[in-house]
Amino acid sequence: MSTKWMAGVVVVATFLGVAPASVSQDKGKTEAAQLTSESQAALQKLTSSVELAKLLAPKAHAVLVFPKVTKAGLGVGGQYGEGTLLKKGTAAAFYKTTGASFGLQAGGQQYGYAMFFMNTKALDEFVNASGFEVGVGPSVVLVDEGMAKTTTTATLKDDIYAFVFGQKGLMAGLGVQGNKITKITPK
Repeated sequence: MSTKWMAGVVVVATFLGVAPASVSQDKGKTEAAQLTSESQAALQKLTSSVELAKLLAPKAHAVLVFPKVTKAGLGVGGQYGEGTLLKKGTAAAFYKTTGASFGLQAGGQQYGYAMFFMNTKALDEFVNASGFEVGVGPSVVLVDEGMAKTTTTATLKDDIYAFVFGQKGLMAGLGVQGNKITKITPK
């Protein structure tokens, strides 16, 4: 094994080993209550700063919000985050997002993302899946800054719209395609 490859494995193993602790207890709040609160706050911040997100929120059947996803890599990369499926602003279920990548990459970053489920079929397919992989199944459109500024809700016809927000750190290759989303039960 090359030294670079081994270093990448160590970075990812270290990252994945500490990632589940990202949902911390805050002054007696349960992990579920804390995650719900963080997800609601992240969605509020997104909808107050991105007009398209603000317009989609009341039309969405549900919004899955990952307030903080951590991505790190050196040749081999990984990412992890926990989030809340919000229906009309109330927690309906909790999920984790994970992903692995290989190739030219180095660095680390944190970001959040929200997925707006625009129809019952897409939401049901997501909820009933034992593990949902972004890019397989219902169509997911990653909304970039330009699209968010020029699109109206009248022209949107896809199943799911995803917004990435709050990026901190330096790392190339950010996206949600290939992320696996699995239901969890926080304490």
